[in-house]
Amino acid sequence: MSFSLLFIFLLLITSTSSTPHSYADLLLARSIHDKPHISSLASAPRSFVPIAPGRQLLQIPNYVIRAQIGTPPQSFLLAIDTSNDAAWIPCTSCVGCPPNNPSFSPSRSTTFRAIPCGSSQCSQVPNPACPTGQTTCAFNMSYGGSSFQAGLAQDSLSLASDVVTSYTFGCLQQVTGSSVPPQGLLGLGRGPLSFLSQTKNLYGSIFSYCLPSFRSVNFTGTLRLGPKGQPQRIKTTPLLTNPRRPSLYYVNMVGIRVGKKVLPIPASSFAFDPNTGGGTIIDAGTMFTMLVVPAYTAVRDEFRRRVKVPVAPPLGGFDTCYNTAITAPTITFMFDGGITVTLPEENLLIRSSFGTITCLAMAAQPATGVNSVLNVIANMQQQNHRVLFDIPNSRVGFAREPCTA
Repeated sequence: MSFSLLFIFLLLITSTSSTPHSYADLLLARSIHDKPHISSLASAPRSFVPIAPGRQLLQIPNYVIRAQIGTPPQSFLLAIDTSNDAAWIPCTSCVGCPPNNPSFSPSRSTTFRAIPCGSSQCSQVPNPACPTGQTTCAFNMSYGGSSFQAGLAQDSLSLASDVVTSYTFGCLQQVTGSSVPPQGLLGLGRGPLSFLSQTKNLYGSIFSYCLPSFRSVNFTGTLRLGPKGQPQRIKTTPLLTNPRRPSLYYVNMVGIRVGKKVLPIPASSFAFDPNTGGGTIIDAGTMFTMLVVPAYTAVRDEFRRRVKVPVAPPLGGFDTCYNTAITAPTITFMFDGGITVTLPEENLLIRSSFGTITCLAMAAQPATGVNSVLNVIANMQQQNHRVLFDIPNSRVGFAREPCTA
């Protein structure tokens, strides 16, 4: 998923078993001490962490990585989300956590410790809760259509061959709703408790990923951590910072093409505005791209004009659907610095389980609300691209990279 700041996400569920299922409705409401000590692996030149779609493995729209928590290690499939900071995992005795999934047992880990109220980490979590008589810091968050309470804790976190000791995360105590990833989440945002910040000494606040097709069942994508091993030839655009929403990865999108036509979209639809939160972000936690109304309307109308096939009734959150196979024109996002990212058909079309309905996999933002001015380039549109986040040099890069098998 995406923000912890009341946003919209789209969840697609199609048939993944021998029993056919219908194409589901798609729009769900969603709402985003000390430095950790790094093990002796700090000299490791790079770390490559395999990525797989969570849709097949956990029936969620996020991508997942394998991670281990505690000593001895306990294994989880953590969702990754660039619009969230805090990490959290289901812990034993959690009320409302998804059943039939692993939960972390603090009593089994010799390196686990609870974070007390009054600590610096407690002041960094959203909505900290330290009622009278309580010694352990807790916090409350919303995620998708769910909300939860978690106790703040520290333990070792292992990804690939690297171990981060004293990693701060939330131990889920109570969950309401079904949108929380069932085995936990790793926040890749830019805030003080994000993975990026807690591993700054190890990875230098640089990472990239390649996301395989959401239809895949394999860990063929990669999360590359650290400056070494990143692509040397990659097109980049400046990374922007919004003080009102500092965890998000803003970039300056300046236009959109459908085929070779640059669409007549008002510049205000793309304008970066720290006061309103307006602009464009890159988000690995949302499944389908959301554009502000004027931008989406222009894309939709030109897409329909070029396809030249009668449009079928809307399906869930998608309003440009067809009851027959179509050939889609390319859509190109244009960014500051002359950078363009051209999306082929695989990044644009979503199909029903039986392939009888095809839709343009984008939607318009709500006309009102905090995100009405925000364009979100989501994970389906990023599939089979290497996306680089280089915080020290304030840039985001894009390169085509097939990583689906």
